[in-house]
Amino acid sequence: MARPMHGGGRPAEKIDASFSDTWGKLINYCKQYMPAISVALIAAIGGAILTLIGPNKLSELTDIITEGMMTEVDMPGIKKIAMTLLMIYVASVVLSYLQGFIMTTITQRVSKKMRGDIATKINRLPLKYLDQTSYGDTLSRVTNDVDTISQTLNQGIGSLVAAIAQFLGAIVMMYYTDWRMATVGILSSLLGFVFMITIISKSQGYFAKQQNLLGELNGQIEESYNGHTNIKAYNAQPEFIQNFTQVNDKLRNSAQMAQFLSGLMMPLMNFIGNIGYVAVCVTGASLVIDGKITIGVIVAFMLYIRLFTQPLSNIAQSMTSLQSTGAASYRVFGLLEEAEMTDESDLMQHIDNVKGDVTFEHVSFGYDEDKMIIKDFSANVKSGQKIAIVGPTGAGKSTLVNLLMKFYEVNEGEITIDGYPLSTLSRKAIHDAFCMVLQDTWMFEGTIRENLIYSEEGATEERMREVCKAVGVEHFIKTLSKGYDTVLDDNTSLSAGQKQLVTIARAMLKDSPMLILDEATSSVDTRTEILIQQAMDKLMEGRTSFVIAHRLSTIKDADLILVMKDGQIIEQGNHDELIEQKGFYEELYNSQFTETEMA
Repeated sequence: MARPMHGGGRPAEKIDASFSDTWGKLINYCKQYMPAISVALIAAIGGAILTLIGPNKLSELTDIITEGMMTEVDMPGIKKIAMTLLMIYVASVVLSYLQGFIMTTITQRVSKKMRGDIATKINRLPLKYLDQTSYGDTLSRVTNDVDTISQTLNQGIGSLVAAIAQFLGAIVMMYYTDWRMATVGILSSLLGFVFMITIISKSQGYFAKQQNLLGELNGQIEESYNGHTNIKAYNAQPEFIQNFTQVNDKLRNSAQMAQFLSGLMMPLMNFIGNIGYVAVCVTGASLVIDGKITIGVIVAFMLYIRLFTQPLSNIAQSMTSLQSTGAASYRVFGLLEEAEMTDESDLMQHIDNVKGDVTFEHVSFGYDEDKMIIKDFSANVKSGQKIAIVGPTGAGKSTLVNLLMKFYEVNEGEITIDGYPLSTLSRKAIHDAFCMVLQDTWMFEGTIRENLIYSEEGATEERMREVCKAVGVEHFIKTLSKGYDTVLDDNTSLSAGQKQLVTIARAMLKDSPMLILDEATSSVDTRTEILIQQAMDKLMEGRTSFVIAHRLSTIKDADLILVMKDGQIIEQGNHDELIEQKGFYEELYNSQFTETEMA
């Protein structure tokens, strides 16, 4: 099913989940690692506390040196304090290393689990979600959003906890040392809190919008790469560039505002810290003159003010990361919480000895429940018949196949295979009964052999070559440098027709009881088309096949032709019978030859 260029996919959703709810989901997601995370956070707190002890010891060291200048310096006392400081700082480094090692390990495991869960989730999502969602936006959630979460878990959480511990500890130590200077230092820095809270509240919306627009931009890029030929063929580059520029400008504006506001944090905190230094120095000098404190207290407070204001900067930066991660988490969990296909563990997982009898009983379906595409559709298909489905674009031909493969559930009616309703069969059982070739070829980077046996790894070499020869692709494969072991990559270019032949051979190799061809021969020339039809008739003898075709000349030998229009079968029969009816089918058939006859 073809996807439209940008504008046809699901629009970027508005992020309206609360910050706490989103982070609650992320914390719950990481709950199995909480014991290790707790150890890391305790290590971070321990390192911060040890750092706070240092200024107090430096104060003692300063006082000893100051007193010794008048009499004699107490070298044993200085050595004792110096050794104590060395042990404190070494222990602080060890705890910081432990915290970093644990959080890095956990972060990578969480990221791995999250990417794996997303990959598993995508395989469980209904086709409806993938049809309505930009591929680029989904890829952005797997890459950009997961990376954003990873970076914050790795760096932001530990830094935030350590900063909070250091901030609170600095307040305690300042009041423990001297309450007057502590009060002056805190009041001079209080203004920073007000500005920080204001900036955080303003920037949160910009960070959310930034992540959302990044996904939308990736969606545009992905669509432009897939459709670059059509863009150039229709000279649509200006329109694409205009659309891209609009989203890119919005992303730039959101990112600029988010980074600008978050960038204000550091200089603002430095400014507040400098004010604190000045206030402490002036207050401390007056107290020293009055003989109420020693010079060592001023030295300690100079360090405590730095330890008090520095966490504010770290907290501000961490909050910036938390906001960005909140937006990324909302998008990731939004995907993980999407409604999945129904659980089919209680349904039949395999159909024994599939005959290929298919019945459509008053089937009605619409992608939108308010607009039915197929209306009261009924048909009986016998085992081994070749069924052709024809009709104008939008008649419901491909939709009929989607329902038969249970890619979508019918709104009304029932479809049965060998008398088993599809509602009682698992998708696995249904897909095992079919091999399918679509109009859009799909080849992955690997050898031709790997592409051929993609769904039938147990196929023998002889069987593979037999199928390729029957389809008419073996001669072409032998002309390649390494034959079946030629790797299909950017250096090996296959035409659309050659790719289609390989995909047809892949379907034939699966050798399922039933076959679906959705415009499978649209990319091959007339001669190859005839060879393929002959190969299909030979290889699918005795098997039920459904063929969707616009070239009516290719389905003249069909046992039953279903003529669809506006979601309903308006005519059915074989080619000769439909021609004799002189109805819509005859009009379609003759219209394909009118131009040739006129020429």
